[in-house]
Amino acid sequence: MTTGSAAQPIRVLVAEDQSAVRAGLVLILRSAPDIKVVGEAADGEEAVRLARALRPALVLMDLQMPRLDGVSATRQIVDGQLADVLVLTTFDLDEYVFGALRAGAAGFLLKDSDAATLLTAVRTVASGEGLIAPAVTRRLLAEFAGTRTPERPARDGAAPDPGVLDALTPREREVLGCLGRGLSNADIALRLVMAEATVKTHVSRLLAKLELRSRVQAAVLAQELGVEGPEGAGP
Repeated sequence: MTTGSAAQPIRVLVAEDQSAVRAGLVLILRSAPDIKVVGEAADGEEAVRLARALRPALVLMDLQMPRLDGVSATRQIVDGQLADVLVLTTFDLDEYVFGALRAGAAGFLLKDSDAATLLTAVRTVASGEGLIAPAVTRRLLAEFAGTRTPERPARDGAAPDPGVLDALTPREREVLGCLGRGLSNADIALRLVMAEATVKTHVSRLLAKLELRSRVQAAVLAQELGVEGPEGAGP
């Protein structure tokens, strides 16, 4: 996805069932010259339909919507490679959030985030980097990776097999460990002394090898399997 410019702004579809909230989000997004709101959806079905018709770079997705919930809409949009999805959530994590993670959401942002945070999140996800709001990161990873009950299984119901890491090169493992620490591509490039473009290539390859849909899923897998980045790769 492009990061956007004056010539090619980031095309965003806003999916939120509460009209007042949706209008506020649209107002904030339209205040940025590098972002263009191309459509608005009031439910999940409309979000999928408009994503298919308009092909935005990113869908800003509420999770609890009528007709088709945000999790199911996210899954259809990601499966169809229609756009990246940035999920809006509350601080109280629930199964909707975990469902969206499994569905391949590229990022999670708190609904009460300020305008600057929202705009930065849109730019970050549109640039191809996953994002989890700092206030959510540790709790999300801890709960998703560490809590395994019939109500909240780990990764589709079973603990991941450490053997999946055998397909990765040593460098890809280091990158995976950095993802687990929540580092950006720029931070990883600095830690591992490589070009940012090379980091992006490693991320793409490890996602393909691990059959994951997003770097956020990779971060969770790294946490689950205890994959650590090189020394000093903490946040």
